[in-house]
Amino acid sequence: MNARERFYRTMHFQPIDRVPDEEFGYWDETLRTWHDQGLPREIDDNGKADYYFGFDFKRGVPTHQGLIPGFESKVLAEDDLHVTYQGGDGVIYMQNKNRFGTIPKYIHFPIQTRADWEEFKCRLDPKSPERYTWDYDKIAADLNAADVPVVLGTGSLFGWIRNWVGFENLAMATIDDPAWVEEMVDHLADFIIAAFEGWLGKVKIDVAHFWEDICFNNGPMVSPRFFRDVVTPRYKRITDRLKEHGCDVCYVDCDGNIMRLVPHWLAGGVNVMFPIEIRGGSDPVKMRELYGHEVLLAGGVDKMALIAGKEAILADLRRLDPLVRDGGTIPHVDHRVPPDVTYENYLYYLREKRAWLGIPEPVPYEQRLAELAKSDPRRAEWLRPKKG
Repeated sequence: MNARERFYRTMHFQPIDRVPDEEFGYWDETLRTWHDQGLPREIDDNGKADYYFGFDFKRGVPTHQGLIPGFESKVLAEDDLHVTYQGGDGVIYMQNKNRFGTIPKYIHFPIQTRADWEEFKCRLDPKSPERYTWDYDKIAADLNAADVPVVLGTGSLFGWIRNWVGFENLAMATIDDPAWVEEMVDHLADFIIAAFEGWLGKVKIDVAHFWEDICFNNGPMVSPRFFRDVVTPRYKRITDRLKEHGCDVCYVDCDGNIMRLVPHWLAGGVNVMFPIEIRGGSDPVKMRELYGHEVLLAGGVDKMALIAGKEAILADLRRLDPLVRDGGTIPHVDHRVPPDVTYENYLYYLREKRAWLGIPEPVPYEQRLAELAKSDPRRAEWLRPKKG
């Protein structure tokens, strides 16, 4: 059973040889901290770390869902402690120089009025020819031959708008001008479909992936009723199009307490909840109790257990055991691993998780790297430590 077959069967409650071996990643500060605890210093970003630890991976279908043209990215001001940037999305924010992993202070958002939106959405023109420059046939042939899952990024229907409008501004707009918010959501749904339409019928897509991040520990930033009435139908428009071409597994990446939005995602055809932040208020066990096999689960290992130590790690894995036995579940840490987790605890967690799930220990890193150099020398070169 290869990784592609294993992923499909896991997400369809079918017999498998083992659960996929996946993780979500790390804060940059975590990797820097681990360098002093035994992690090789050349392992300095998430992609290298995932390969070093030997996790399963996916291949991506390329799409261009960015702004055309984007805003100019530039530094607007700087002092000893802070840098003020304008990002490529037009958002102006201040970042602490010494703590780049923290949330920045937002100063200005590019969309504040309907007039701003009319100007901004020209950058989201689904007819822009620059979005469709792929060699579709060549890439499709390569992806169809892959033995790992093929994932399609399907953008965002609300989180992107939050980024461009601002949290408080968007929350108020859903009350003061809901028709405008609905117009923006509707435009994004059509835009996202247009961005991937050229791949349908060419590539076998195993999984689609939405990003939102619109919940906090007290619940969603938007009324569940508004979400149900406005956002859910647009999800369904997208997922129905994907199902017509065989893709019925759709992730949503949303932090915090997602419990009140889960039924509305499911109604929209978005069926994988990820990463299921435990301390944020999300509960995978409760989700399965409420929604049965309608809901699929990815994540749900409490990162705080990895901080607490070995006994807490084992207890947390036992908590998820019934879900894994039931199927439709890929357990991993419920967000990026923070620097409070020691390298020793993380290695212990990986050993125990793999033993529990029947995942064999990966081939040693240097051996895998040597094999990769034969099949993908450019990627192997990127992974190798730089001399000097």
